Amino acid sequence: MCASWRSLSKEISRYRLLPLLTAALASIPATGLASSTPIVISGSINAKPQCVVNDNKTISVAFGNDLITTKVNGVNYLRTIDYKLECKNAGQSMMKMKVAGAMAIFNNTAIQTNKANLAIALRVNGNPLPIGSWLAFNYANKPVLQAVPVSGGALTTGTFSAAATLMVEYL
Repeated sequence: MCASWRSLSKEISRYRLLPLLTAALASIPATGLASSTPIVISGSINAKPQCVVNDNKTISVAFGNDLITTKVNGVNYLRTIDYKLECKNAGQSMMKMKVAGAMAIFNNTAIQTNKANLAIALRVNGNPLPIGSWLAFNYANKPVLQAVPVSGGALTTGTFSAAATLMVEYL
């Protein structure tokens, strides 16, 4: 029994040491294995900066009192529309603008006035700007807007007015 007790004791010791040896060997770094390190990714998500058109004030275009009915032709009386556009941190952002209003039935680039056959055509950088159509532009190069009276027929004398809304958004 003494010999079998020794044999049994050796078996128990061998099985007890096996987990300890396995754990010890696992903690020794093997040469030639790849190294690892954690990656940290961070940032922030922001809404597009809000734009303010003309300090939130009405844009006025005055044609004065000297328009002659027979000279209203879409060329004479051209006025540059003076407006401000402020967008915080916009830099070189791509944007879009449009003018919304009552389009004249005789010209899709003109806002109808309160006078029959008289409308105000809009231009952007010298080119027609269709009412209600978006125009893409770079914030650093604000478009030049112009207004010019156009006629759709015989005009009567008297005062006139028209209204529209200039809208600006980020692309």
